[in-house]
Amino acid sequence: MEIYLVGGGVRDQLLGLPVKDRDWVIVGSSPEELLSKGFQPVGKDFPVFLHPQTHEEYALARTERKTEPGYRGFVVHAAPDVTLEQDLCRRDLTINAIAQTEDGQLIDPFDGQQDLKNKILRHVSPAFVEDPVRVLRIARFAARFGFTIADETKILIEKMIAANELKHLVAERVWQELEKALASKQPSLFFTTLREVGALKTLFPDVDRLFGVPQVAKWHPEIDTGIHVMMVIDQAARLTDDIAVRFAALCHDLGKGTTPSDILPKHIGHEQRSISLTEKLCDQLRVPNEVKSLALKVAEYHTHIHLLFEMRAETILKVIEALDAFRRPARFTQYLLAGEADCRGRTGYENTPVPEIPAFQRCFTAAQEVTAKPFVDAGLQGPAIAEAIRQHRVTAIENIMLEWQH
Repeated sequence: MEIYLVGGGVRDQLLGLPVKDRDWVIVGSSPEELLSKGFQPVGKDFPVFLHPQTHEEYALARTERKTEPGYRGFVVHAAPDVTLEQDLCRRDLTINAIAQTEDGQLIDPFDGQQDLKNKILRHVSPAFVEDPVRVLRIARFAARFGFTIADETKILIEKMIAANELKHLVAERVWQELEKALASKQPSLFFTTLREVGALKTLFPDVDRLFGVPQVAKWHPEIDTGIHVMMVIDQAARLTDDIAVRFAALCHDLGKGTTPSDILPKHIGHEQRSISLTEKLCDQLRVPNEVKSLALKVAEYHTHIHLLFEMRAETILKVIEALDAFRRPARFTQYLLAGEADCRGRTGYENTPVPEIPAFQRCFTAAQEVTAKPFVDAGLQGPAIAEAIRQHRVTAIENIMLEWQH
């Protein structure tokens, strides 16, 4: 029985990155032998076991091939006669097909180390086409590492698209990869890589549609809506690790892709169109409710941040209430972060102050300080208390805006 560290653990170690998860492959063993040594089996499809002490995953060396066309399954063969190279051959990319012995020696049959050095993402074998998730994974690795895709791998991906392989993707897997991509330092690379290989149109058509759509140059020097949204998600990544904020940044302007051509470069009413398209995307990908709800609110109210100094106090309070901010102040913080990313996601505005953000925060804080107690103590009851709170909150916001403008 031989044991090897494989996959991301080896890759990240070679890149000088912290190794979060370690996966192991075992050559020359069987399920019965591992069970006798105290390993615990996990999963149903593949021969994977948890180590009795470390609880890390150990998998028997295996080969796999796709079943009949149109069926999203694989026939797995795991046996003592499967070699390490056969196991590595079934992996997606050369940089993920490097193994390390227990004494630290590297086994690299597909020159993954050279591709790491050259920052290239290259498929291991033609079997790459058998799993459409790999298209999302390769774009995610491009975003995470800043690597480029090998020309021959691009050709394979084009064949997958032509064969409609990407339409077999399961919603949960798409969201899983999207979530990981949004967690990277430069999420825009995920989408621009998918666009480069022609996959964005199939996987995220409402995002793809944004590219080439003009905006008013006075407010958007970058002009192109697709470029703007890419800048916004990268700014969101600079501001916060919160995936919900980053996803909201992605969705906030989806409606601009469906603006009638006769009113371009203006985008009157794009907020409502963004809401419906965001709802559709979230339902398709089964996005978690907390992430979805923020994205919908940001789509509806993101322009209010830009217009803050032109709005009446009553309107400012209406936005705060619509965000349910008094009950959920963290949601208001998320909204402001998405708004700041939107403001900074424009050419020339990346590092400029955004006074609307602290001003909006002060308005919220002032309104939040108005409570029911003094009105109850004064003898007010029922609807009269709610009206008194609202009026005093409006006044508090008016005072903040007067201070800010002076």
